[in-house]
Amino acid sequence: MIERRRKFSVNDSYGGVFVYNLSGQLLEQYAFEVSDVLKGRGAYICITENGKKIIKAYDASEIRAEALCLFLQEVKAKGVPADSIIRTKDDKVLAADIDGTTYYARDYIEGRECETKNREDVLASMGALARFHNCMNGYEGEIPEGMRVSPDMLVLEYEKHNRELKKVRNYVRGKKSKNEFEMIFWRSHAAFLEKAQKVTEKLHKQMEEVQGMAWSQMEGICHGDFNQHNVLFVKDNVWITNFEASVYDVQMRDLANFLRKIMEKYNWNLELAVDMIHAYEKERTLARQEWEQLYIRLSYPEKFWKIANHYYNSNKAWISGRNIEKLNKVIEQEEQREHFLNMLFSFVK
Repeated sequence: MIERRRKFSVNDSYGGVFVYNLSGQLLEQYAFEVSDVLKGRGAYICITENGKKIIKAYDASEIRAEALCLFLQEVKAKGVPADSIIRTKDDKVLAADIDGTTYYARDYIEGRECETKNREDVLASMGALARFHNCMNGYEGEIPEGMRVSPDMLVLEYEKHNRELKKVRNYVRGKKSKNEFEMIFWRSHAAFLEKAQKVTEKLHKQMEEVQGMAWSQMEGICHGDFNQHNVLFVKDNVWITNFEASVYDVQMRDLANFLRKIMEKYNWNLELAVDMIHAYEKERTLARQEWEQLYIRLSYPEKFWKIANHYYNSNKAWISGRNIEKLNKVIEQEEQREHFLNMLFSFVK
């Protein structure tokens, strides 16, 4: 959503004034002249003589921002439509506002977001993700330590989730009078916790069997937040945008996250799932260990954990009907999710 803006005069050279919460000091650091500012989703859209630019807050280090800029340059050089960062007049990636907030700027891409109800959009997004992974697989540029995800990070995450599920189980068990949400959770928690523990064991086993070079072949730059909002359709091209969450990790993390989001919306529809996987593999063939990693990531009952953990950390005196609906939906979809996983497992064998 784009909100209307406050107009100002360029002839003042910004004059140190604030322009829709951006100071003149910030804008003066860039070579482009801003004539107007729009408020977009989590960013400022600047109207300039050279087209629209986005200025967006960035709370990570300059080292990380520099790495982001460099790998996006490589993505662009390899022909994958994606963001490119605009440097300041002093050739810096980040610019600081007078309140200390740091920002980065990039060209604004005019396009429409991927529509999850549009099958062709979803399949095209899978192809775009595969092309991005292709050019960033085994990326050899410098990766700051903060961008590297340790190989054992996922297993530590799953173990933490398992402990949290047990904590919710113990809390609900101790209640003499259970509300509707707690009754539904209690009837279903054992099966989901067992699945969560088995998936964690499978991940442990894969990490023991796949090491060194074989593991590194699965790694590369990941988008980190690949979803329908970060895919834009511009004429005949599919652009990927908003790379702030990028990390160096097993690239199946992107594919698993996007597949899960879409499958939850489509009740784990097998036909669509197969088409999505084929759309990805048309651009990038998966190795056996990647199939296994994808299967493991999608096998973990993440949605059940997320709902249960949210309940435990929120006001338990009042349970919204929406949370009950979400829990019921996860349980109702579990049979279809199992069919999907059985299909996916056939690729792992």
